[in-house]
Amino acid sequence: MNAMHRTQTATTDSTTIWFALLLNFVWINLSEVFRYFVFVKPMMQEALPALPDVAPMSVPIFLIWGVWDTILVISVTLIAVLALDRLGSAPGTIFKVATGIWVSIFVILWLGLYNMNLAPPEVLLVALPLAWFEMFAAVHLVAYAMRRSR
Repeated sequence: MNAMHRTQTATTDSTTIWFALLLNFVWINLSEVFRYFVFVKPMMQEALPALPDVAPMSVPIFLIWGVWDTILVISVTLIAVLALDRLGSAPGTIFKVATGIWVSIFVILWLGLYNMNLAPPEVLLVALPLAWFEMFAAVHLVAYAMRRSR
């Protein structure tokens, strides 16, 4: 690559990334469990009474949720690290990064479920704002981990 086209960016060390992953592992799992059991599960069961066993919780499903949460934590944290490393951690940047991650994961998920008639609008109106707050806090935690290391 030509020296003129290189950009100088801060680099985030692996200790900082692991710390951010740990913070987000705790935060996102707590948030996901809260949102699911307090809002989504009862709302989905009410919205789809004709379907037996809507939103069940068993060992195989619990394990799948564990995989989902792990992928979510890693994706959110690494995307946030890359974006904040490149763009900085000003409040507006944190807002934009969180919103971009939210749209890329949760809006697509819930719009797909809605489009297949598997989620009523009432669920989207609760789940999506809570998911946005979850992503906003998660990006803040990444910014905190990055500030702490510098």
